[in-house]
Amino acid sequence: MIEKHWNSKIITSLLYIVISVFVIIELFLNLTPPISRDALIHHLAIPKLWLMHGGFYEMPWASFSYYPMNIDLLYLVPLYFKNDIAPKFIHFAFGFGIGLLVYRYLGKRFGRNWGLLGFLIFFSTPVVVRLSTTAYVDLGMVFFTTASVLAWIKWQDEDYKYAKWLVLSAVCMGLAAGSKYNALIAWFFLNLMVVFYYSRDTKKGLQPVKYGVIFFVITLLVVSPWFIKNYIQTGNPLFPLFDHFFRFFHHAGRAGGAAAVTADSNWASSIFQRRGIMFGEGFWETFFVPLRIFFQGKDSSPQYFDGVLNPILIVMLPFAFLKRDYSRDKTFFLLFSAFFLLMACFLTIIRVRYIMPIIPFMAILSVMGIRNLVGWADRLSRPAGHICIIIISSITVILIAFNFLYLKDYFNTIKPARYVFHHETRDEFLTRNIGSYPAVKYINENLPDDARIFFMFLGRRGYYLDRSYHYDSSFGMKTITGMVKASKDRHDFHAYLKSLECTHILIRTQLFNKYLRDNFSEGAIGRFLHLAKEYWRPVYTSNGYAVMEVKK
Repeated sequence: MIEKHWNSKIITSLLYIVISVFVIIELFLNLTPPISRDALIHHLAIPKLWLMHGGFYEMPWASFSYYPMNIDLLYLVPLYFKNDIAPKFIHFAFGFGIGLLVYRYLGKRFGRNWGLLGFLIFFSTPVVVRLSTTAYVDLGMVFFTTASVLAWIKWQDEDYKYAKWLVLSAVCMGLAAGSKYNALIAWFFLNLMVVFYYSRDTKKGLQPVKYGVIFFVITLLVVSPWFIKNYIQTGNPLFPLFDHFFRFFHHAGRAGGAAAVTADSNWASSIFQRRGIMFGEGFWETFFVPLRIFFQGKDSSPQYFDGVLNPILIVMLPFAFLKRDYSRDKTFFLLFSAFFLLMACFLTIIRVRYIMPIIPFMAILSVMGIRNLVGWADRLSRPAGHICIIIISSITVILIAFNFLYLKDYFNTIKPARYVFHHETRDEFLTRNIGSYPAVKYINENLPDDARIFFMFLGRRGYYLDRSYHYDSSFGMKTITGMVKASKDRHDFHAYLKSLECTHILIRTQLFNKYLRDNFSEGAIGRFLHLAKEYWRPVYTSNGYAVMEVKK
Protein backbone atom coordinates (compact mmCIF):
# COMPACT_ATOMS: atom_id res chain seq x y z
CA MET A 1 0.00 0.00 0.00
CA ILE A 2 2.32 2.75 1.23
CA GLU A 3 5.16 0.92 -0.51
CA LYS A 4 3.67 2.11 -3.82
CA HIS A 5 4.72 5.62 -2.90
CA TRP A 6 7.87 5.11 -0.85
CA ASN A 7 10.61 2.57 -0.99
CA SER A 8 9.89 0.01 1.70
CA LYS A 9 13.56 -0.51 2.54
CA ILE A 10 14.10 3.22 3.00
CA ILE A 11 11.14 3.39 5.39
CA THR A 12 12.46 0.38 7.30
CA SER A 13 15.90 1.98 7.60
CA LEU A 14 14.46 5.29 8.78
CA LEU A 15 12.34 3.58 11.41
CA TYR A 16 15.31 1.57 12.66
CA ILE A 17 17.42 4.74 12.85
CA VAL A 18 14.79 6.68 14.80
CA ILE A 19 14.20 3.79 17.20
CA SER A 20 17.96 3.38 17.68
CA VAL A 21 18.32 7.05 18.59
CA PHE A 22 15.74 6.70 21.37
CA VAL A 23 17.30 3.46 22.60
CA ILE A 24 20.86 4.84 22.67
CA ILE A 25 19.92 8.08 24.44
CA GLU A 26 17.85 6.24 27.04
CA LEU A 27 20.66 3.77 27.68
CA PHE A 28 23.02 6.72 28.10
CA LEU A 29 20.65 8.31 30.63
CA ASN A 30 20.54 5.02 32.52
CA LEU A 31 24.29 5.18 33.20
CA THR A 32 23.65 7.76 35.93
CA PRO A 33 22.77 7.06 39.60
CA PRO A 34 19.04 6.88 40.41
CA ILE A 35 17.39 10.20 41.26
CA SER A 36 13.71 9.50 40.47
CA ARG A 37 11.29 10.17 43.30
CA ASP A 38 9.60 6.79 43.76
CA ALA A 39 12.85 4.88 43.30
CA LEU A 40 14.30 6.75 46.27
CA ILE A 41 11.12 6.39 48.30
CA HIS A 42 10.04 2.88 47.45
CA HIS A 43 11.40 0.72 44.65
CA LEU A 44 15.05 0.87 45.68
CA ALA A 45 14.62 2.06 49.26
CA ILE A 46 12.53 -0.88 50.46
CA PRO A 47 14.79 -3.59 48.93
CA LYS A 48 17.79 -1.79 50.47
CA LEU A 49 16.10 -1.86 53.89
CA TRP A 50 15.44 -5.59 53.41
CA LEU A 51 19.13 -6.10 52.77
CA MET A 52 20.12 -3.94 55.76
CA HIS A 53 17.86 -5.99 58.05
CA GLY A 54 18.71 -9.38 56.57
CA GLY A 55 15.32 -10.11 55.01
CA PHE A 56 11.66 -9.13 55.00
CA TYR A 57 10.49 -7.15 58.00
CA GLU A 58 7.38 -5.12 58.67
CA MET A 59 7.41 -1.35 58.17
CA PRO A 60 4.00 -0.07 59.34
CA TRP A 61 5.18 3.53 58.89
CA ALA A 62 5.42 2.95 55.11
CA SER A 63 2.10 1.72 53.71
CA PHE A 64 3.65 1.12 50.28
CA SER A 65 5.97 -1.51 51.78
CA TYR A 66 2.92 -3.79 51.68
CA TYR A 67 2.47 -3.41 47.92
CA PRO A 68 3.28 -6.44 45.72
CA MET A 69 6.91 -6.27 44.66
CA ASN A 70 7.76 -8.79 41.96
CA ILE A 71 9.85 -6.24 40.07
CA ASP A 72 11.47 -4.88 43.24
CA LEU A 73 12.66 -8.39 44.00
CA LEU A 74 14.67 -8.29 40.77
CA TYR A 75 16.38 -5.15 42.05
CA LEU A 76 17.59 -6.99 45.16
CA VAL A 77 20.31 -8.81 43.20
CA PRO A 78 22.21 -5.76 41.87
CA LEU A 79 21.60 -3.89 45.14
CA TYR A 80 23.21 -6.77 47.02
CA PHE A 81 26.33 -6.13 44.94
CA LYS A 82 26.09 -2.35 45.62
CA ASN A 83 24.95 -1.60 42.07
CA ASP A 84 21.98 0.76 41.87
CA ILE A 85 22.34 1.58 38.18
CA ALA A 86 21.47 -1.93 36.92
CA PRO A 87 17.83 -1.69 38.17
CA LYS A 88 17.27 1.14 35.68
CA PHE A 89 18.42 -1.15 32.87
CA ILE A 90 16.09 -3.88 34.14
CA HIS A 91 13.14 -1.51 33.94
CA PHE A 92 14.31 -0.31 30.53
CA ALA A 93 14.33 -3.94 29.35
CA PHE A 94 10.66 -4.28 30.27
CA GLY A 95 9.83 -1.17 28.24
CA PHE A 96 11.76 -2.52 25.27
CA GLY A 97 9.98 -5.86 25.70
CA ILE A 98 6.57 -4.17 25.53
CA GLY A 99 7.67 -2.51 22.31
CA LEU A 100 8.58 -5.94 20.92
CA LEU A 101 5.13 -7.29 21.86
CA VAL A 102 3.51 -4.39 19.99
CA TYR A 103 5.86 -4.97 17.04
CA ARG A 104 5.09 -8.69 16.94
CA TYR A 105 1.33 -8.18 16.99
CA LEU A 106 1.32 -5.55 14.24
CA GLY A 107 4.12 -7.12 12.20
CA LYS A 108 2.36 -10.48 11.89
CA ARG A 109 -0.81 -8.82 10.66
CA PHE A 110 0.37 -5.90 8.54
CA GLY A 111 4.08 -6.29 7.91
CA ARG A 112 7.38 -5.22 9.38
CA ASN A 113 7.12 -1.46 8.83
CA TRP A 114 3.78 -1.19 10.57
CA GLY A 115 5.20 -3.22 13.44
CA LEU A 116 8.20 -0.90 13.67
CA LEU A 117 5.92 2.14 13.63
CA GLY A 118 3.96 0.65 16.52
CA PHE A 119 7.19 0.02 18.43
CA LEU A 120 8.27 3.62 17.82
CA ILE A 121 4.95 5.18 18.85
CA PHE A 122 4.93 3.21 22.10
CA PHE A 123 8.61 3.38 22.99
CA SER A 124 8.99 7.09 22.21
CA THR A 125 5.91 8.17 24.18
CA PRO A 126 7.25 10.65 26.76
CA VAL A 127 6.01 8.80 29.83
CA VAL A 128 7.61 5.60 28.51
CA VAL A 129 10.87 7.47 27.85
CA ARG A 130 10.94 8.71 31.42
CA LEU A 131 9.96 5.38 32.96
CA SER A 132 12.58 3.57 30.87
CA THR A 133 15.24 5.61 32.65
CA THR A 134 14.03 4.95 36.20
CA ALA A 135 14.06 2.05 38.65
CA TYR A 136 10.25 1.92 38.84
CA VAL A 137 7.92 -1.04 38.36
CA ASP A 138 5.27 0.30 35.97
CA LEU A 139 6.83 -1.06 32.78
CA GLY A 140 7.24 -4.48 34.36
CA MET A 141 3.57 -4.54 35.28
CA VAL A 142 2.58 -3.32 31.79
CA PHE A 143 4.80 -5.94 30.12
CA PHE A 144 3.02 -8.77 31.92
CA THR A 145 -0.43 -7.21 31.40
CA THR A 146 0.21 -6.82 27.67
CA ALA A 147 1.59 -10.35 27.40
CA SER A 148 -1.49 -11.67 29.24
CA VAL A 149 -3.92 -9.95 26.86
CA LEU A 150 -2.02 -11.01 23.73
CA ALA A 151 -1.74 -14.61 24.94
CA TRP A 152 -5.49 -14.64 25.48
CA ILE A 153 -6.01 -13.27 21.96
CA LYS A 154 -3.78 -16.05 20.65
CA TRP A 155 -6.04 -18.57 22.41
CA GLN A 156 -9.01 -16.96 20.66
CA ASP A 157 -7.30 -16.94 17.27
CA GLU A 158 -6.73 -20.68 17.51
CA ASP A 159 -10.42 -21.28 18.31
CA TYR A 160 -9.74 -22.07 21.97
CA LYS A 161 -8.01 -25.35 21.03
CA TYR A 162 -4.81 -24.92 22.99
CA ALA A 163 -5.34 -24.22 26.69
CA LYS A 164 -1.63 -23.46 27.08
CA TRP A 165 -2.33 -19.92 25.87
CA LEU A 166 -5.00 -19.44 28.55
CA VAL A 167 -2.59 -20.75 31.18
CA LEU A 168 0.16 -18.42 29.92
CA SER A 169 -2.28 -15.52 29.97
CA ALA A 170 -3.25 -16.26 33.56
CA VAL A 171 0.38 -16.67 34.68
CA CYS A 172 1.30 -13.33 33.12
CA MET A 173 -1.68 -11.65 34.75
CA GLY A 174 -0.59 -13.08 38.10
CA LEU A 175 2.90 -11.68 37.57
CA ALA A 176 1.37 -8.31 36.67
CA ALA A 177 -0.82 -8.25 39.78
CA GLY A 178 2.24 -9.24 41.80
CA SER A 179 4.08 -6.22 40.42
CA LYS A 180 1.58 -3.44 41.11
CA TYR A 181 -1.98 -3.20 42.41
CA ASN A 182 -3.09 -1.31 39.28
CA ALA A 183 -3.09 -4.64 37.44
CA LEU A 184 -6.11 -5.72 39.54
CA ILE A 185 -8.25 -3.63 37.16
CA ALA A 186 -6.88 -5.53 34.16
CA TRP A 187 -7.33 -8.86 35.97
CA PHE A 188 -10.98 -8.12 36.74
CA PHE A 189 -11.72 -7.04 33.17
CA LEU A 190 -9.89 -9.86 31.39
CA ASN A 191 -11.37 -12.49 33.67
CA LEU A 192 -14.85 -11.31 32.70
CA MET A 193 -13.90 -11.26 29.02
CA VAL A 194 -12.63 -14.84 29.17
CA VAL A 195 -16.11 -15.96 30.19
CA PHE A 196 -17.98 -13.58 27.90
CA TYR A 197 -16.06 -14.20 24.67
CA TYR A 198 -15.82 -17.96 25.13
CA SER A 199 -19.56 -18.14 25.77
CA ARG A 200 -20.35 -15.96 22.77
CA ASP A 201 -18.00 -17.76 20.38
CA THR A 202 -18.71 -21.37 21.35
CA LYS A 203 -22.32 -21.24 22.64
CA LYS A 204 -21.39 -23.83 25.27
CA GLY A 205 -23.06 -24.01 28.66
CA LEU A 206 -20.77 -24.30 31.67
CA GLN A 207 -17.48 -24.35 29.75
CA PRO A 208 -17.06 -20.55 29.84
CA VAL A 209 -17.47 -20.52 33.62
CA LYS A 210 -14.95 -23.34 33.95
CA TYR A 211 -12.33 -21.46 31.96
CA GLY A 212 -13.08 -18.27 33.87
CA VAL A 213 -12.46 -20.12 37.14
CA ILE A 214 -9.25 -21.64 35.76
CA PHE A 215 -7.99 -18.21 34.75
CA PHE A 216 -8.86 -16.75 38.15
CA VAL A 217 -7.32 -19.59 40.17
CA ILE A 218 -4.04 -19.65 38.23
CA THR A 219 -3.71 -15.87 38.49
CA LEU A 220 -4.48 -16.01 42.20
CA LEU A 221 -1.91 -18.75 42.81
CA VAL A 222 0.81 -16.73 41.09
CA VAL A 223 0.11 -13.52 43.02
CA SER A 224 -0.84 -15.26 46.32
CA PRO A 225 2.57 -15.00 48.08
CA TRP A 226 2.10 -11.25 48.42
CA PHE A 227 -1.51 -11.64 49.55
CA ILE A 228 -0.49 -14.24 52.15
CA LYS A 229 2.33 -12.03 53.43
CA ASN A 230 -0.04 -9.08 53.86
CA TYR A 231 -2.69 -11.22 55.53
CA ILE A 232 -0.20 -12.51 58.07
CA GLN A 233 1.13 -9.03 58.81
CA THR A 234 -2.07 -6.97 58.68
CA GLY A 235 -5.10 -9.25 58.39
CA ASN A 236 -5.77 -7.71 54.98
CA PRO A 237 -4.40 -9.55 51.92
CA LEU A 238 -4.72 -6.41 49.79
CA PHE A 239 -3.37 -3.96 52.35
CA PRO A 240 -3.60 -1.00 52.24
CA LEU A 241 -6.53 -1.34 49.80
CA PHE A 242 -10.02 -1.92 51.26
CA ASP A 243 -8.65 -1.63 54.80
CA HIS A 244 -11.96 -0.31 56.16
CA PHE A 245 -13.63 -3.50 54.95
CA PHE A 246 -11.11 -5.90 56.46
CA ARG A 247 -10.79 -3.97 59.73
CA PHE A 248 -14.55 -4.18 60.12
CA PHE A 249 -14.25 -7.97 60.26
CA HIS A 250 -11.12 -8.08 62.37
CA HIS A 251 -12.31 -5.40 64.87
CA ALA A 252 -8.81 -4.02 65.01
CA GLY A 253 -7.60 -0.60 64.08
CA ARG A 254 -4.20 0.23 62.72
CA ALA A 255 -2.17 3.33 63.19
CA GLY A 256 0.09 5.11 60.79
CA GLY A 257 -0.11 3.86 57.24
CA ALA A 258 -3.53 2.25 57.50
CA ALA A 259 -5.14 5.32 58.99
CA ALA A 260 -3.61 7.44 56.32
CA VAL A 261 -4.88 5.23 53.54
CA THR A 262 -8.36 5.24 55.01
CA ALA A 263 -8.31 8.99 55.19
CA ASP A 264 -7.04 9.25 51.65
CA SER A 265 -9.79 6.91 50.43
CA ASN A 266 -12.48 9.05 52.01
CA TRP A 267 -10.87 12.20 50.70
CA ALA A 268 -10.75 10.73 47.19
CA SER A 269 -14.43 9.79 47.19
CA SER A 270 -15.33 12.55 44.71
CA ILE A 271 -12.92 13.45 41.95
CA PHE A 272 -15.09 16.42 41.03
CA GLN A 273 -15.00 17.83 44.54
CA ARG A 274 -11.30 17.12 44.95
CA ARG A 275 -10.15 18.76 41.71
CA GLY A 276 -12.46 21.67 42.37
CA ILE A 277 -10.88 22.29 45.77
CA MET A 278 -7.30 21.69 44.70
CA PHE A 279 -7.20 23.20 41.22
CA GLY A 280 -10.36 25.26 40.86
CA GLU A 281 -11.63 23.03 38.04
CA GLY A 282 -15.32 22.95 37.19
CA PHE A 283 -17.50 19.97 36.39
CA TRP A 284 -16.80 19.86 32.67
CA GLU A 285 -13.05 20.30 33.08
CA THR A 286 -12.99 17.30 35.38
CA PHE A 287 -15.44 15.36 33.24
CA PHE A 288 -13.06 15.59 30.28
CA VAL A 289 -9.98 14.53 32.25
CA PRO A 290 -9.84 11.17 30.38
CA LEU A 291 -9.40 13.18 27.16
CA ARG A 292 -7.30 16.02 28.57
CA ILE A 293 -4.73 13.57 29.88
CA PHE A 294 -3.50 12.99 26.30
CA PHE A 295 -2.99 16.69 25.60
CA GLN A 296 -2.19 18.52 28.83
CA GLY A 297 0.18 16.23 30.70
CA LYS A 298 3.16 17.76 32.53
CA ASP A 299 5.86 16.10 34.57
CA SER A 300 5.78 16.77 38.33
CA SER A 301 2.40 18.54 38.08
CA PRO A 302 -0.44 16.96 40.11
CA GLN A 303 -3.00 19.11 38.28
CA TYR A 304 -1.74 17.98 34.90
CA PHE A 305 -1.42 14.29 35.67
CA ASP A 306 2.30 14.08 36.54
CA GLY A 307 3.33 12.73 33.15
CA VAL A 308 3.25 13.35 29.41
CA LEU A 309 1.53 11.38 26.65
CA ASN A 310 1.36 12.04 22.91
CA PRO A 311 -1.89 13.12 21.20
CA ILE A 312 -1.21 10.61 18.39
CA LEU A 313 -2.55 7.91 20.72
CA ILE A 314 -6.01 9.45 20.70
CA VAL A 315 -6.02 11.38 17.41
CA MET A 316 -5.37 8.35 15.20
CA LEU A 317 -7.36 5.85 17.25
CA PRO A 318 -10.86 6.48 15.73
CA PHE A 319 -9.56 5.76 12.23
CA ALA A 320 -8.71 2.21 13.28
CA PHE A 321 -12.41 1.47 12.81
CA LEU A 322 -12.62 2.67 9.20
CA LYS A 323 -12.21 -0.97 8.16
CA ARG A 324 -13.76 -4.06 9.67
CA ASP A 325 -10.67 -6.26 9.62
CA TYR A 326 -9.60 -7.58 13.03
CA SER A 327 -12.74 -6.02 14.45
CA ARG A 328 -12.79 -8.39 17.42
CA ASP A 329 -9.28 -7.38 18.50
CA LYS A 330 -9.91 -3.70 17.91
CA THR A 331 -13.15 -3.74 19.86
CA PHE A 332 -11.49 -5.51 22.76
CA PHE A 333 -8.52 -3.13 22.81
CA LEU A 334 -10.91 -0.18 22.81
CA LEU A 335 -13.09 -1.62 25.58
CA PHE A 336 -10.07 -2.55 27.69
CA SER A 337 -8.55 0.90 27.26
CA ALA A 338 -11.78 2.76 28.01
CA PHE A 339 -12.57 0.62 31.07
CA PHE A 340 -9.07 0.88 32.51
CA LEU A 341 -8.84 4.61 31.81
CA LEU A 342 -12.15 5.41 33.49
CA MET A 343 -11.43 3.20 36.48
CA ALA A 344 -7.96 4.69 36.94
CA CYS A 345 -9.20 8.27 36.53
CA PHE A 346 -12.22 8.15 38.77
CA LEU A 347 -11.13 5.74 41.51
CA THR A 348 -7.75 7.16 42.46
CA ILE A 349 -5.47 10.16 42.12
CA ILE A 350 -5.00 10.82 38.41
CA ARG A 351 -1.49 10.17 37.15
CA VAL A 352 -0.38 9.18 33.67
CA ARG A 353 1.60 6.27 35.14
CA TYR A 354 -1.59 4.79 36.52
CA ILE A 355 -3.07 4.27 33.05
CA MET A 356 0.08 2.76 31.54
CA PRO A 357 -1.50 -0.66 30.71
CA ILE A 358 -3.62 0.96 27.98
CA ILE A 359 -0.69 2.62 26.14
CA PRO A 360 0.48 -0.48 24.17
CA PHE A 361 -3.05 -1.14 22.92
CA MET A 362 -3.66 2.49 22.04
CA ALA A 363 -0.38 2.44 20.12
CA ILE A 364 -1.64 -0.61 18.21
CA LEU A 365 -4.96 1.08 17.44
CA SER A 366 -3.15 4.26 16.36
CA VAL A 367 -1.06 2.32 13.85
CA MET A 368 -4.21 0.64 12.55
CA GLY A 369 -5.75 4.08 12.18
CA ILE A 370 -2.76 5.45 10.27
CA ARG A 371 -2.75 2.38 8.02
CA ASN A 372 -6.46 2.77 7.28
CA LEU A 373 -6.02 6.44 6.41
CA VAL A 374 -3.15 5.60 4.07
CA GLY A 375 -5.27 2.88 2.46
CA TRP A 376 -8.16 5.30 2.01
CA ALA A 377 -5.88 7.93 0.45
CA ASP A 378 -4.32 5.30 -1.81
CA ARG A 379 -7.72 4.62 -3.37
CA LEU A 380 -8.28 8.26 -4.28
CA SER A 381 -7.60 9.56 -7.74
CA ARG A 382 -4.32 11.30 -8.47
CA PRO A 383 -3.03 13.80 -7.40
CA ALA A 384 -5.50 13.95 -4.49
CA GLY A 385 -4.29 10.60 -3.20
CA HIS A 386 -0.65 11.70 -3.16
CA ILE A 387 -1.53 14.92 -1.36
CA CYS A 388 -3.55 13.09 1.29
CA ILE A 389 -0.75 10.59 1.89
CA ILE A 390 1.72 13.46 2.30
CA ILE A 391 -0.63 15.13 4.80
CA ILE A 392 -1.15 11.92 6.78
CA SER A 393 2.58 11.21 6.82
CA SER A 394 3.37 14.79 7.83
CA ILE A 395 0.91 14.73 10.74
CA THR A 396 2.36 11.42 11.94
CA VAL A 397 5.94 12.73 11.71
CA ILE A 398 5.07 16.00 13.47
CA LEU A 399 3.33 14.21 16.34
CA ILE A 400 6.25 11.80 16.79
CA ALA A 401 8.62 14.80 16.64
CA PHE A 402 7.04 16.01 19.89
CA ASN A 403 8.54 12.92 21.51
CA PHE A 404 11.98 13.94 20.24
CA LEU A 405 11.57 17.40 21.76
CA TYR A 406 10.57 15.85 25.07
CA LEU A 407 13.62 13.55 25.01
CA LYS A 408 15.88 16.52 24.23
CA ASP A 409 14.50 18.59 27.13
CA TYR A 410 14.68 15.63 29.48
CA PHE A 411 18.30 14.93 28.49
CA ASN A 412 19.25 18.58 29.03
CA THR A 413 17.59 18.55 32.46
CA ILE A 414 19.50 15.50 33.70
CA LYS A 415 22.80 16.41 31.97
CA PRO A 416 24.14 12.85 32.16
CA ALA A 417 27.28 13.46 30.08
CA ARG A 418 29.09 15.25 32.90
CA TYR A 419 28.80 12.17 35.09
CA VAL A 420 29.20 9.49 32.43
CA PHE A 421 32.42 11.06 31.11
CA HIS A 422 33.79 11.54 34.66
CA HIS A 423 33.61 15.33 34.64
CA GLU A 424 31.81 15.14 37.98
CA THR A 425 31.76 12.61 40.79
CA ARG A 426 28.80 10.56 41.93
CA ASP A 427 28.42 12.84 44.97
CA GLU A 428 28.47 15.93 42.76
CA PHE A 429 25.85 14.47 40.41
CA LEU A 430 23.57 13.55 43.31
CA THR A 431 24.04 16.93 45.01
CA ARG A 432 23.10 18.64 41.75
CA ASN A 433 19.88 16.62 41.43
CA ILE A 434 18.82 15.88 45.02
CA GLY A 435 18.67 18.80 47.40
CA SER A 436 18.83 16.66 50.55
CA TYR A 437 21.84 14.62 49.47
CA PRO A 438 24.53 16.70 51.30
CA ALA A 439 22.63 16.28 54.58
CA VAL A 440 22.20 12.55 53.93
CA LYS A 441 25.92 12.26 53.14
CA TYR A 442 26.75 13.99 56.41
CA ILE A 443 24.59 11.51 58.32
CA ASN A 444 26.22 8.53 56.62
CA GLU A 445 29.72 9.77 57.33
CA ASN A 446 29.35 11.25 60.81
CA LEU A 447 26.53 9.67 62.78
CA PRO A 448 26.90 6.34 64.62
CA ASP A 449 25.60 3.14 63.04
CA ASP A 450 22.78 2.90 65.57
CA ALA A 451 21.44 6.39 64.77
CA ARG A 452 17.72 6.46 64.03
CA ILE A 453 16.53 9.27 61.76
CA PHE A 454 13.05 10.80 61.58
CA PHE A 455 12.15 12.63 58.34
CA MET A 456 10.23 15.89 58.19
CA PHE A 457 9.21 17.24 54.77
CA LEU A 458 11.88 15.18 53.07
CA GLY A 459 9.39 13.67 50.62
CA ARG A 460 10.20 10.23 52.14
CA ARG A 461 13.29 9.89 49.92
CA GLY A 462 15.40 7.59 52.05
CA TYR A 463 17.32 5.39 49.62
CA TYR A 464 20.71 7.05 50.00
CA LEU A 465 20.57 7.01 53.80
CA ASP A 466 22.65 4.23 55.36
CA ARG A 467 21.03 4.53 58.76
CA SER A 468 17.70 3.34 60.10
CA TYR A 469 14.93 5.86 59.40
CA HIS A 470 11.17 6.33 59.47
CA TYR A 471 8.52 9.02 58.99
CA ASP A 472 4.81 9.56 59.37
CA SER A 473 2.28 9.27 56.56
CA SER A 474 1.77 13.05 56.35
CA PHE A 475 5.43 13.87 55.54
CA GLY A 476 5.84 15.21 59.09
CA MET A 477 2.79 17.45 59.39
CA LYS A 478 1.01 15.16 61.84
CA THR A 479 4.14 14.92 64.00
CA ILE A 480 4.69 18.68 64.07
CA THR A 481 1.05 19.23 65.02
CA GLY A 482 1.48 16.74 67.85
CA MET A 483 4.63 18.48 69.03
CA VAL A 484 3.01 21.92 69.02
CA LYS A 485 0.08 20.63 71.05
CA ALA A 486 2.41 18.82 73.45
CA SER A 487 4.56 21.94 73.92
CA LYS A 488 1.97 23.29 76.36
CA ASP A 489 3.64 21.07 78.96
CA ARG A 490 7.36 20.28 79.15
CA HIS A 491 6.74 16.74 80.34
CA ASP A 492 4.27 16.06 77.49
CA PHE A 493 6.70 17.47 74.96
CA HIS A 494 9.51 15.29 76.24
CA ALA A 495 7.23 12.23 76.17
CA TYR A 496 6.14 13.01 72.60
CA LEU A 497 9.73 13.32 71.44
CA LYS A 498 10.58 10.04 73.12
CA SER A 499 7.66 8.32 71.34
CA LEU A 500 9.27 9.12 67.98
CA GLU A 501 12.07 6.68 68.86
CA CYS A 502 14.68 8.66 66.97
CA THR A 503 18.11 10.06 67.75
CA HIS A 504 18.08 12.68 64.98
CA ILE A 505 15.58 14.58 62.85
CA LEU A 506 16.26 15.49 59.21
CA ILE A 507 14.21 18.56 58.26
CA ARG A 508 13.57 20.55 55.11
CA THR A 509 13.60 23.87 56.88
CA GLN A 510 11.65 26.04 54.42
CA LEU A 511 8.61 23.72 54.41
CA PHE A 512 8.93 23.19 58.16
CA ASN A 513 8.78 26.94 58.85
CA LYS A 514 5.98 27.47 56.32
CA TYR A 515 3.84 24.77 57.92
CA LEU A 516 4.26 26.39 61.33
CA ARG A 517 3.36 29.87 60.02
CA ASP A 518 0.33 28.64 58.09
CA ASN A 519 -1.22 26.53 60.84
CA PHE A 520 -0.42 27.93 64.28
CA SER A 521 -0.56 31.20 66.18
CA GLU A 522 2.58 33.17 66.97
CA GLY A 523 2.21 32.24 70.63
CA ALA A 524 2.01 28.51 69.89
CA ILE A 525 4.96 28.73 67.49
CA GLY A 526 7.06 30.61 70.04
CA ARG A 527 6.26 28.11 72.79
CA PHE A 528 7.10 25.18 70.53
CA LEU A 529 10.36 26.67 69.21
CA HIS A 530 11.48 27.50 72.75
CA LEU A 531 11.20 23.85 73.76
CA ALA A 532 12.56 22.63 70.43
CA LYS A 533 15.74 24.66 70.95
CA GLU A 534 16.10 23.07 74.36
CA TYR A 535 15.66 19.50 73.12
CA TRP A 536 17.10 19.75 69.58
CA ARG A 537 20.71 20.51 68.75
CA PRO A 538 21.52 21.44 65.15
CA VAL A 539 24.54 19.45 63.96
CA TYR A 540 24.40 20.19 60.22
CA THR A 541 22.69 22.61 57.86
CA SER A 542 23.07 22.84 54.08
CA ASN A 543 21.02 23.64 51.01
CA GLY A 544 17.83 24.22 53.00
CA TYR A 545 18.09 21.02 55.05
CA ALA A 546 19.03 20.59 58.70
CA VAL A 547 20.06 17.64 60.84
CA MET A 548 18.92 17.96 64.46
CA GLU A 549 20.21 15.80 67.29
CA VAL A 550 17.48 14.91 69.78
CA LYS A 551 18.90 15.38 73.26
CA LYS A 552 18.38 12.51 75.68
